[in-house]
Amino acid sequence: MAMVEEKKRENMRVMVAVDESDASLYALGWALDHFGAPPEKLGSLVILHVQQPFHQYILPAAGGPVAVYAPTSVTETMKKAQEQNTANVISRALSVCKEREMTAETLVMDGEPKDMICQAVQLKGVDLVVVGSRGLGKIKRAFLGSVSDYVAHHAKCPVLIVKPPKEEEHRE
Repeated sequence: MAMVEEKKRENMRVMVAVDESDASLYALGWALDHFGAPPEKLGSLVILHVQQPFHQYILPAAGGPVAVYAPTSVTETMKKAQEQNTANVISRALSVCKEREMTAETLVMDGEPKDMICQAVQLKGVDLVVVGSRGLGKIKRAFLGSVSDYVAHHAKCPVLIVKPPKEEEHRE
């Protein structure tokens, strides 16, 4: 039976969703420590980062909301900043992989993170998706929503939610 489980793990395709939070990098490290040791025992690893789309500004006015469109220079600056942020996130994630002698495929998508993670699961045919948890309390989670909760209920594969260590749970 253990040999069958070992064979399944060798072919397992795991996707880890990362963002700029320490919780997501912790989840990546946790997944590598538990599924990727030794590195050749994991079938493949996909690191996903989702960029949220740039939205036009809407400012309230006396007569109701008025759409104010950003000048091209502002839009270009925002796009460059977003690209740099994405490059930093991916670089940090690949550093975590390199420390553990793992290689990974990277995927960057644009959209709402919870929706894009579920789409990427089907696009890449992953067997397991790993997401971090920021440890939001019940009230914050009710108002802000939870990407990990949404993914756990809507992804077409098993979902592993990795909570941060106790001392980090109450920081955010």
